[in-house]
Amino acid sequence: MDDEHGGARGDRHGGARDDGLLTIGAFAARARLSAKALRLYDRMGLLVPDHVDEDTGYRYYRTARTERARLVALLRQLDMPLARVAEVVHADGPGAAGLLDAYWAEVEARVAGQRALADYLRARLSGRSSEVYEKFAVETVDVPEQVVISESRHTLAAELPAWIGASLGRLEEAARDCGGVTAAPFVVYHSEVSMESDGPAESCVPVADEAAARAWAEQRGRAWRSQVRVEPARRLAYTRITKAQVAHPQILAAFEAVEEWVSAQGLTVAGPCREVYFTDWEAAGPEDPVCDVAFPVR
Repeated sequence: MDDEHGGARGDRHGGARDDGLLTIGAFAARARLSAKALRLYDRMGLLVPDHVDEDTGYRYYRTARTERARLVALLRQLDMPLARVAEVVHADGPGAAGLLDAYWAEVEARVAGQRALADYLRARLSGRSSEVYEKFAVETVDVPEQVVISESRHTLAAELPAWIGASLGRLEEAARDCGGVTAAPFVVYHSEVSMESDGPAESCVPVADEAAARAWAEQRGRAWRSQVRVEPARRLAYTRITKAQVAHPQILAAFEAVEEWVSAQGLTVAGPCREVYFTDWEAAGPEDPVCDVAFPVR
């Protein structure tokens, strides 16, 4: 009998019909895919059969489709989600390559972050946390008084990256009406932000014109719970970290390293901790420095 798990009834050419179409079993063998995968790819529009028998529902494929089928199989070996695979195979050559580059950049960023987390956890589990802290160079810097426009929000760690990006983007755009940005944006943690604790966190952008900033906050800042305040001059103890190290919970190692250094120097923490973002986040690679993890000290 004819079935989709093997050859076809009357199959005289290794699964090929007289019209040159291959049964799903023969095509699967050529494409190095399973018949089950081919049915899934058909449902998703990734690899639609060239003919479906109206009576039996059996699928048939032309030999020329083998190249696309093998491309799908190779992309899946990169653990690329099927929706992303569909985007790649339906794009033109340069566009498809660009989509692959974008996906692989995300993979490398994720792996770099996981590597940093694994190093941190390995040291904690083996009782060698001090070895991790020694990898962070801690320095101090004096920051002058700043006028900042800010947004505050209660947020858990999982939601934090998206909120930081969105809020700082809104504030940097608003800064155009407030004399412009005068220093690196930063995020202040007024209470712990973790998987269980929701802060609040406050995103801040230093601006040049306090009067213009207060006028902006009065007119348009209420929608995002924005405010204007004067950040006092501070001395910060800080360490510089890469984009891969920013993700939670691996960033905790940087905060703990600064705290250990502050204690060892006989200093006192004089305010809430913060992250200072001094470069273009989107343009940075996983190993590029992007952020200073800092504590005000006295």
